Amino acid sequence: MKETAQQIFDKDAKDYLPVFNRYKIVVDHGEGVYTYDTEGNKYIDFLAGIAVNVLGHNYKPLVEAIADQASKVIHISNLYYTKPQANAAAKLVKLSGLDRAFFCNSGAEANEGAMKIARKFAHNIDKDKSQIITALDSFHGRTLATLTATGQPHYQEGYEPLPGGFDYVPFNDINALEKMISDKTCAVMLETIQGEGGVYPPKVDYLKKVRELCDKHKALLILDEIQAGIGRSGKFFAYENYVIKPDIVTLAKGLAGGVPIGAFIVTEEVARSFKPGDHGTTFGGNPLACAAANIVLDTIPNEKFLNNVVEVGKYFKDQLIALKNKYPKLIADVRGEGLLLGAELSSQNKLSGVEIVNECMKRGAIINCTVGKVLRFIPPLIITKNHVDEVIKILDEVLKISEK
Repeated sequence: MKETAQQIFDKDAKDYLPVFNRYKIVVDHGEGVYTYDTEGNKYIDFLAGIAVNVLGHNYKPLVEAIADQASKVIHISNLYYTKPQANAAAKLVKLSGLDRAFFCNSGAEANEGAMKIARKFAHNIDKDKSQIITALDSFHGRTLATLTATGQPHYQEGYEPLPGGFDYVPFNDINALEKMISDKTCAVMLETIQGEGGVYPPKVDYLKKVRELCDKHKALLILDEIQAGIGRSGKFFAYENYVIKPDIVTLAKGLAGGVPIGAFIVTEEVARSFKPGDHGTTFGGNPLACAAANIVLDTIPNEKFLNNVVEVGKYFKDQLIALKNKYPKLIADVRGEGLLLGAELSSQNKLSGVEIVNECMKRGAIINCTVGKVLRFIPPLIITKNHVDEVIKILDEVLKISEK
């Protein structure tokens, strides 16, 4: 007997740990940039599993690669070599300009690994060189260390005592960083583009100056590209837009198009800090996840693909700015790069950010609101201008309601 949506809601309420504020739909399947619920309703998906489904839903080469690998071997452990993992690592090294890659299961694990190897590297220079500086309004994960690295106190409340050695500065404020950093700084860890904190790109020379400060104090620069990477900015790595190179970069979300995976990539100098036994994972980099990652790594770096991200992203941003001009009392700002865009709502909206998201969903569009007031758009990277027009039309309808 087919379960109704309400029966699934009730089962979830009874049995699942209540840590998510879920929307009242049960997703059944997807095709391209659209998802469908169990009641037969169709939605254009401009959230993409929170920047994960970079190739959309049911992308045939990805589905076929997963099925093919599953028919061979899904998991074998990292005690053995596998071709999918070796190939995926080689591609990431080539794309990043760095030297060594490690695969894990998630963005939080990638950031944990990045901080762990940074501390080990610094410890070999000076045992007291342990400070990690991150940015206010950042988001780096939900483990104890990564939520401590996250510069948003509300994520940390109730988990004290937190791991030590973390300090915070405002993002885009190079003077604040210059005052904070010292020869005891192990690493500066930043999102190349802040995502969950409200969609804030760096100022033109900010990352270049951060790189210079890190070099001056022999501190490592860690760039968290879990949301901004994998082509979302119009370059495979967002840091390519700013003509710098980090010592460590972290990835996850879209790296395998929906299959759980994370990675951190480091320079050879940093890599030498780890010896066998210093780090590890049971599931990370398994053949199934890496087979999926290889499809993403063979598809997104293509120049034509990335040019489309740039072109459609610019068009989308222009349309959001046009909405801002149409509703100047409702939209305070539009910002972002490529297909990581945000529209900040003003306090004059009759509807809250969450209510606007719900009204869009009623009209068939899945979007997101972060920090309570920023509509965040992180769609599949395969969207077209027609898909943008579809979402803008729905947003326009909802903003009319919010204006009254």
